[in-house]
Amino acid sequence: MTIKSWKRRGEWLELMPGKVVTGSPDRQLAAEQWLLTELSFPEKLFRQLKANHGIQLAGDRLRLALFASQPIDVEPRWAEIEVLYEDDFCLVVHKPAGMKLHPDGTRADHAITLDHAVASYYEINGIDTSVRHVHRLDEDTTGPVLYAKNAFALAKLDEAMRRKEIGRQYVAIAEGQVSPECSKIDAPIGKDRHHKQRRRVSESGQEAVTHVEIAEVWERATLVRLILDTGRTHQIRVHLSYAGHPLIGDQLYGGRSDAIGRQALHGEVLTFNHPLTGALIEVQDPWPSDFEQLAERERTT
Repeated sequence: MTIKSWKRRGEWLELMPGKVVTGSPDRQLAAEQWLLTELSFPEKLFRQLKANHGIQLAGDRLRLALFASQPIDVEPRWAEIEVLYEDDFCLVVHKPAGMKLHPDGTRADHAITLDHAVASYYEINGIDTSVRHVHRLDEDTTGPVLYAKNAFALAKLDEAMRRKEIGRQYVAIAEGQVSPECSKIDAPIGKDRHHKQRRRVSESGQEAVTHVEIAEVWERATLVRLILDTGRTHQIRVHLSYAGHPLIGDQLYGGRSDAIGRQALHGEVLTFNHPLTGALIEVQDPWPSDFEQLAERERTT
């Protein structure tokens, strides 16, 4: 179902469910059934709201306590971030190269992650909510990262991820001239027992499917766009290396060293259905300057 009209009033979301609720002899029950069936409201969150009197009827309006203050549970550490999309439910920000997504205990305490920067953004803008990213990007991969700004959005977007309904299109610069026949790489990926950080194609690994579209072919490299059916660690990097075309700059997987200083991989487009309205949201993230410069060098070589 698509919700066309809604308002936020402080902690409360107001909806207009219409005659299906207002015309019922038991309006509260009808409202609850409408939430669960028509709005596909997450059952666990529904039970929590109901137990805490967070579902209320006021005339023809249905009020839900979706925006109650939550602690910012990641230490706010300021770093400049680029907001690509934002509303009361979702935040999409650009992740730069060299920044980890979240604290993982492998670096010194002073290292700023994207989660730290988002926590700082929330604090500065008076957004009292937990920091919850919906998907991940490698440290040296650039592109958009989606955050859920309340428990409802998180539950809906997590489910969309499980159902593979969140689209992510990547662009990369691979070594050599990629053949048009390399349009789909279907090869399971597992851990490399000889190298803690690496992954490898392995019969005992997890299913992994990458779709490859050739955008431009140059003398020494190919610009490719990629869409994943699965989201394995380092999937694009492993698959293109396995196909004989490692990403430029990706020395972990056999790519040649380059001034870009990282794997030439960028998340170009993110698409998802809005957790409340169902509307399709498409967020584009322009190429970062180092990627642009590498593409131009390869075009003219």
